[in-house]
Amino acid sequence: MPVAKSKANGKHETILAAAVRVFAEEGYFRSTVSQIAREAGVADGTIYLYFQNKEDILATFVRQHSLQFFEAFSERVKEAKTAVEKLRLLVNLHFTVAQRDRWKALVYQVEMRRSSRLMRKEIKDALKAYHDVVGQIVEEGQQEGSIRHDVQLGLVKRMIFASVDEVITTWVLAGGKYDLAALADPLVDLFLKGISSGPA
Repeated sequence: MPVAKSKANGKHETILAAAVRVFAEEGYFRSTVSQIAREAGVADGTIYLYFQNKEDILATFVRQHSLQFFEAFSERVKEAKTAVEKLRLLVNLHFTVAQRDRWKALVYQVEMRRSSRLMRKEIKDALKAYHDVVGQIVEEGQQEGSIRHDVQLGLVKRMIFASVDEVITTWVLAGGKYDLAALADPLVDLFLKGISSGPA
């Protein structure tokens, strides 16, 4: 059992950052603790002072990445006055965070999914948190009159998350060769206006 994950000496974060690079370059299942230790510049045994195993490292990254994202959203959403502004902020932040660090985005979007059996709880928790935020925004928009009342909330939550998720994953797999953040507003416009050119 590892000792308390003290961050005083920075090794916990150093190991976590090294693991992200290794997972991104080698793939989660091909990566080894020895590779992570070498990338972090520590002995193999040091890894086990902070983490139980490779799975614990990935789970810690997923939880930390999700927590940081929602903390950032909670802080920035104070600037938004309407539900539509909050939705734009959410999607823009999601794209911006991914674009800021493609290695982290690759691990979060691709490697975590490949390890879905191992990361079931982490994925479920992150998905629920995202759906809850979207649900709150949609309900607020309905109260304001900017979002239709006849939409199925569960369907809207899944549609928005799935669309954002797919756009980021496509960007990651394309090597991050284009401006991901620039797609935020067009995607939100598509959510709000649909693809119809007139009355059905």
